[in-house]
Amino acid sequence: MAMPKKKSIEFIWEGKNSQGQKNSGTIEAKSLAGAAAKLKKQGIKNPKVRPKAWYDIELSQAKVEEKEISIFFRQLSTMLNAGLPVVQGFQLAEKGAENPALLKLLVAVRGDLEAGLPLGEAFRKHPEQFDRLTCALVEAGEAGGILDTILLRLCTYKEKALALKGKIKSAMVYPASIIVISFVITSILMIFVVPVFATMFADMGGQLPAPTRVVMAISDLFVNYWYLVVSVPIGLVMGIKRIYKTPKGRYALDTLQLNLPVLGDVLRKAAVARFCRTFATLTSAGVPILDCLDTTAEIAGNMVLEEVIRNCKSSIESGSTLYEPLEKAGIFPIMVTQMIAIGEEAGALETMLTKIADFYEEEVDTAVDGMTALMEPAIMAFLGVVIGGLVIAMYLPIFKMASLA
Repeated sequence: MAMPKKKSIEFIWEGKNSQGQKNSGTIEAKSLAGAAAKLKKQGIKNPKVRPKAWYDIELSQAKVEEKEISIFFRQLSTMLNAGLPVVQGFQLAEKGAENPALLKLLVAVRGDLEAGLPLGEAFRKHPEQFDRLTCALVEAGEAGGILDTILLRLCTYKEKALALKGKIKSAMVYPASIIVISFVITSILMIFVVPVFATMFADMGGQLPAPTRVVMAISDLFVNYWYLVVSVPIGLVMGIKRIYKTPKGRYALDTLQLNLPVLGDVLRKAAVARFCRTFATLTSAGVPILDCLDTTAEIAGNMVLEEVIRNCKSSIESGSTLYEPLEKAGIFPIMVTQMIAIGEEAGALETMLTKIADFYEEEVDTAVDGMTALMEPAIMAFLGVVIGGLVIAMYLPIFKMASLA
């Protein structure tokens, strides 16, 4: 399969030709580096290149992936550690940016930096690409003069968060895809295959076996109300999405997710790992504990957990400890709350939270593998019963006729 070609971007350039005369113009290339290379081949010395109307590049044409942000942070950290100014680091990153959306983002942030804004504040103008956690850590890094170190920590955090997200997605997508495929196959059989057998059996006459009559009745429903067969699942999905957009609906669905058999346990462990990893990353950067709780609650991804974290903030503001409201909520396992209590008493909360996050990330990995291993025979049995049951029901009359012959 042929790979899609990357779209060329129009750039504006300025430079001197071989005679030392200043020239300018436009050139098309796939990246800043590509445009500069083309100009040098044409004899332009030290060309200054920038995207033409970079603000017209729509983010909808290409999204900025989290992985790209993580790679950029690692590059910027390396450049800052080598002594380069932040603005120059952005300029170098722009030259290697091949994604138009990423290029637009970098140019926009650099423009704010050149206007005198701190990096954290410039990031806050782009909440879709830089979440509250990123902005809080960058601001802490700038205040402490350890921005390069903070960016590396952000890379580690994002890589672990992406890995955890991928595991959860695989745990949810696999059974959902099997259910959808099973529904589609069953619908095709009911609408197109069973009616052919029904016509054949009608010509034969006689009393059909009960399983055959049941399957044919279900097939009639599928044929006569096919529009409901198509629209009801779609409407159900859209209805759940609409409910999830409301605060009460989202809270109810988030509660349901955490209480689901097997999958709920995986989601609960993932929530624990995310909370501990985020909180540890923020505290290690020197962010005040109340700000840590605000940020952690905002990016929790689950309203039930968010409510628990906000209760923790109220508890700490009243002079209590962190582990007490976590223990009362009943969401976190006893082992986790006890380890947090020990960490608070020993003054090693960050270390304890990191250990908990490492442990539960491994637990999620193991739980997903175990769940997949359990699902495979269950799904095979389900498909066998559904498809096998249909086949047997359709062939029962034929077997009956053969035995009478």
